[in-house]
Amino acid sequence: MPKFSYTAFDANGRERKGSIDASLSEEAAAKLRSTGLFPTALAEQQSKRSAKAPSKKLAVAAVAKESKKKPIVIGSVINTKGLAIFTRQLSTLVQAGLPLLRSLEVLARQEKNPAFKWVVESLAENIRSGGTLSDGLLQHPKVFNKLFLNMVRAGEAGGKLDVVLGQLAKFMEKAERIKGKIKAAMIYPIIIITVAVLILVGLMMFVVPKFKMIFEDLLKGAPLPVLTQLVLGVSDFVKNNILATIGIVVLVVMSVKLLRKTKAGLRLMDRLTLRMPPTGDLFLKAAIARFTRTLGTLMSSGVPILQALLITRETSGNSVLSDAIDVVHDRVKEGDNVAGTLEGTGVFPGMVTSMIDVGEETGQLPEMLTRIADTYDEEVDNAVAGLTSIIEPVMIVFLALIVGTIVIALFLPIVRIIQLLS
Repeated sequence: MPKFSYTAFDANGRERKGSIDASLSEEAAAKLRSTGLFPTALAEQQSKRSAKAPSKKLAVAAVAKESKKKPIVIGSVINTKGLAIFTRQLSTLVQAGLPLLRSLEVLARQEKNPAFKWVVESLAENIRSGGTLSDGLLQHPKVFNKLFLNMVRAGEAGGKLDVVLGQLAKFMEKAERIKGKIKAAMIYPIIIITVAVLILVGLMMFVVPKFKMIFEDLLKGAPLPVLTQLVLGVSDFVKNNILATIGIVVLVVMSVKLLRKTKAGLRLMDRLTLRMPPTGDLFLKAAIARFTRTLGTLMSSGVPILQALLITRETSGNSVLSDAIDVVHDRVKEGDNVAGTLEGTGVFPGMVTSMIDVGEETGQLPEMLTRIADTYDEEVDNAVAGLTSIIEPVMIVFLALIVGTIVIALFLPIVRIIQLLS
């Protein structure tokens, strides 16, 4: 009988790993659930014989069969916006009374993306063979994250899959809308900075060298002002070392990316992101809105709070918040309340911890978390609008300083030339 390696959470939210004997992945998942474990990853183990010396004909046949079933994918199968649309469509069909299998068949037939079409067809085939939707999602961890999987699993366990799919679709749509607003706020300054860099490079490579020749001819070796010497020196470096300049830029970008791959570097960058004015407050509010909405949605779907905290930690998107949620998980497991431990981390504002405290006292924590998320979504909207109105004059002043510095540096020797000629 085949063996399956699994990763699962127990009732206390602790991660468990091991192997289990089962004929199919669906049977393995069912066995794990019967023992009180909630599987998040299942993979069939290869026997030693087949791993060491597989038959060439069988290997070729397997590759051919797989190539017919699964299209070649470069990058992600589907983006978050497409996944949100799929979830909303599936939720609408199921809530309208259409069976889940029929709903998936309808969505697979109208799907234009061949890679995601194959994923939806495999979900339908899994249900057709007697499995559950969560078992099918388990086979595509790169498409459906742990948040998606655990919410669907909780909906199946509670017999309210249609309600959970609606909550999940609403959550994904709001998260995508907030992400879009933040991206829109960042597009304008990025464009302005790019234009400023191009103007600066053009001036340094083509305009400033012309003035340098004029100064050398007319001033006859007379000393230039310090600001002019600085601008001419930068111009000479950019013109004569264009490849080195590009290399420095690439090196800085690669260094930042490598720094983010280390735990210490990622924490440093995330901490700077949350504290850097004027965008730090915006990113913090967006992160808190994501945390509270994720946790509230999971708890309202029936996911235990310890497991919900672990899933929220992995989907927070910021290592500072992940560390804080990790502390909260450990304290709650020991019997402490959520509000007190959140306040002790020093990351969450007092308003958030106070509202969570009220939610715990009244037994309405999921609803209170959703209200906090709605409040912070509105604050993010206001912050984006305010930031957009501030960015425009700041960028104009920034461009004026760059161009004005170069103009003044070139104008000072001209004044001296006029004095010499007079």
